[in-house]
Amino acid sequence: MKPTMHHPDHVESSDPDTPDTADQSQHTSSNCEILIPQPSHDPNDPLNWSSLEKYSTYLTVCFFVVLATFNASNFTVAILPLSEEFNTSTTRAGYLVCFNVLWLGVGNLFWVPLMRVIGKRPVYLAALLLLMGSNVWSFEAHSYGSLLASRIISGFAASASDATVPALVADLFFVHERGHCMMMFHMSLSSGFFVGPLICAWVAQEAGWRWTCGLLAIASGGTFAAGVFTIHETSYTREKVDVGLPRDAYAPKRSFVQELSILRGYNAEQSFFGTLVRIISMVAYPPILWTGLTVGTFVGWNIVVQLTSSQTFTQPPYNWQVGLLGCLSLAGFIGALFAFFIGGKLIDIIASRMTKANGGLRQPEFRLPAIVVPAVIGPMGILIFGLCVAHQTTWVGPAFGYAMQGFGLTAVSNVVVTYAVDGYQPLAGEALVVVFVIRNSLGTILALYTITWQMATGQQNAFGEMVGIQYFIILLVIPMYFYGKRIRAWTATFGPAKNTRVPKAVEGNRSLGEVTEKSSEK
Repeated sequence: MKPTMHHPDHVESSDPDTPDTADQSQHTSSNCEILIPQPSHDPNDPLNWSSLEKYSTYLTVCFFVVLATFNASNFTVAILPLSEEFNTSTTRAGYLVCFNVLWLGVGNLFWVPLMRVIGKRPVYLAALLLLMGSNVWSFEAHSYGSLLASRIISGFAASASDATVPALVADLFFVHERGHCMMMFHMSLSSGFFVGPLICAWVAQEAGWRWTCGLLAIASGGTFAAGVFTIHETSYTREKVDVGLPRDAYAPKRSFVQELSILRGYNAEQSFFGTLVRIISMVAYPPILWTGLTVGTFVGWNIVVQLTSSQTFTQPPYNWQVGLLGCLSLAGFIGALFAFFIGGKLIDIIASRMTKANGGLRQPEFRLPAIVVPAVIGPMGILIFGLCVAHQTTWVGPAFGYAMQGFGLTAVSNVVVTYAVDGYQPLAGEALVVVFVIRNSLGTILALYTITWQMATGQQNAFGEMVGIQYFIILLVIPMYFYGKRIRAWTATFGPAKNTRVPKAVEGNRSLGEVTEKSSEK
C-alpha cells in the first residue's frame, strides 16, 4: 500500500524556555503531518492500534467509571430509608455517602503507583472484582458498622477508574484527540453522578435500597467478564523507543490470546513508593492544586445539591416519593449532555486554532479559554437551585438550576483536567491523583457539614456563599492563562518534573528538527 504522509501542522510545548515561535521550514518542505506524541512503527505501540482495539479498551474502562460514580451516589436518594432501618440520624446515614466519596479519591494513592509497577489491565480487572464483592457485602449487611465498612471498601475499589484514566488516554490517543476523549471520561463521571441516583431512586422505592447494591454487583461482575477480553494493556515505554526504526525491526503484532496476559505491563524499573512520593510532591505545583480545587468545588456542590434534595423534596410542601427524587437528577444529566460539545470538541478546536495563530507551537494554556461559558453558567445554576429551595418554589426552578450545575460540572472539569494532563503529560497519572484526592476531600467535607452550614446561615445565604467561593477559585484561571508558562518553568526546577525527560513532540524539550516524520500504511 502507498504510505500516507502527514503534514506537521503543529508541535506542542509546555517548556517555558521554548521560544514562542519555531522554525516552520518543515511546513513548506514536506507534505507530512507530525503526530503528537510521535508514534513508532511498532505494531504493538498503542498509538498504532486499530480503532476497535483502542475504543474497546477505553469504552470498557469508561463504563467502569460510570459504575464508580454510580456507586458513590447510589445512597444519596436513600438517606431517610437507611436512617429508619438502622435507627440512626440522617447525618450518620449521610456518612455512608461521605466516606465512600472520600475513598473514591484517596484510593488513587494506591492504584496509580500500583498501575505504574504492574500495568493498567490487572489493576482494572482486580478493582472490578473488588467492587463486585464489596457491593455483595453491602447487599448482605445487617448492621450500620458493616454497611459503612463495605461502603468504604467499594469506594476504594471504584477509585481505580479515576486518576488512572487520563494516563490511559495519553497512552492511546494523540494530543489533538484528547479533548474529545477526555470529555467521554467526564461524561462517564457525570452519567454515574446523575443517572445513578435516577435508577437507584426507583430501585430503592420498588425493591428496597439493598437492590441498588445488588444491581451494582451484577453490573461490576458483567464488566469484569467483558473486560477480560476487551481491556488491553496500554503501558508502553515510549521514551526508550527510536521512532526512526522500520516496522520490521520490531516484534510481530501480538495475537488476541497473547493480549490476554496480565503480566505484560509489569515494569521492574518503577517503584510503588517512588511513585507515591512523586504524587505527594506534586501538591506543590500550582496548576495541579488549582485544578483540584476547581473540580472539587463543582463536584462538592453537586453532592450538596443531591443531599439537600434528598432532605427537602421528601418533606412538606413537596412530599415526593423516592422515585420522583431520582427524576431530579435527570435535569443534571441533561445539562451534562449539553456540555459534551462545549467541554469536549470545542476545546480541541480552540486549542488548534490558537496553535496555528502561535506559529504552530501548542501550549497547554490554549485549553483554558473554553472555560468561560461553563464557568459562568455552573455557579449561577447553584445559586438558582439554592434560592428556589429556600423559597420553596415549584420544582421547575431547582431542576433548571441543577441542569445548569450539571453543564458546568462536566464542561469545567474536562477543561481544567485536560489542561493539567497537557501541562504534565508524562506525570498525568500522578497529577490526577492529587486533583482527585483534593476533589473528593472537598466533596466529603461539604457532604459532612452542608446541613449544618445551611441551618447556621440559612439556605439562601449558604448557597450564595458557595457561589462566591466557586467564582473566586474559577477566577484564578486568569493568572493561570497569562502566567502558566512561567509557573510551569518554576515547577520544572523541583520535584518529579525536574527529573522527567519529555520528548519535544509532547513538551518541547527537543528541537523541531529532531522530530521524525511519521508514515503509516492505510
